[in-house]
Amino acid sequence: MADAKQEKVAAGLSKLLADTYAVYLKTHGYHWNVRGPNFSSLHSLFMTHYTEMWAAIDVIAERIRALGALAPQGYAAFGKLSDIKDGDPTKSADAMLKELLADHEALIASAKAAREDADDVTAAVIDDRVDAHQKHAWMIRATLG
Repeated sequence: MADAKQEKVAAGLSKLLADTYAVYLKTHGYHWNVRGPNFSSLHSLFMTHYTEMWAAIDVIAERIRALGALAPQGYAAFGKLSDIKDGDPTKSADAMLKELLADHEALIASAKAAREDADDVTAAVIDDRVDAHQKHAWMIRATLG
């Protein structure tokens, strides 16, 4: 690791990675467990979201490594870094959507916090994440009506 600034950026990216992984897991679980009259459209929406996040997880982790830090791995490490709570498969479809909306808003905040002191390449990775989570949040808001 080159300096304290890069360590701070890598730490912010580590939180973003953990939060993204947590929301990925929750979204995937809700994809399996959603029920109700909008099952088909929500099942597809959740798959679109978790598939996008799955690809992003690798990009974030590799950026951490490019900064010279080790990327966190495993549920225990992610659990220490993330404030995102596990999903509850018994929730209604609307409750799942509302929870995921709050989670995407939390991810946007994590990403913006990680951007401080980031170099141009890292800032671009983070900006991509902000754009993606803003789009996911918009789609959920539109679905909720």
